Amino acid sequence: MSLKIRLTRGGAKKRPYYRIVVADARSPRDGRFIEKIGAYDPMKAKDSPERVILDLEKAKAWLAKGAQPTDRVLRFLDAAGVSKRPARNNPKKAVPGEKAKERAEKKAEKSAAPAEAAAE
Repeated sequence: MSLKIRLTRGGAKKRPYYRIVVADARSPRDGRFIEKIGAYDPMKAKDSPERVILDLEKAKAWLAKGAQPTDRVLRFLDAAGVSKRPARNNPKKAVPGEKAKERAEKKAEKSAAPAEAAAE
């Protein structure tokens, strides 16, 4: 059984509140979980201490048992100094796609045509 340390959503519409839980990877996001180890309230200020509440001892114990944290939970654990989150790098993120390149070429051709006509 593979375990995940992940968020389950609660709260009202447009007012999210998340619990940090340990759950089987096959169970649904808001479904059955094994243990609640913390909470995350994104509506609070970023510097507020109540924004992320995490039981570090339980988190360390579950990590030792082989539970894999999701990316967001890994950010919280990294901020708390429990686990190290590797830096991500996507150099292709800002490169435009094929369609965008085609549109840019057409636009360049269109703007170049009047300039050539004026030069002649």
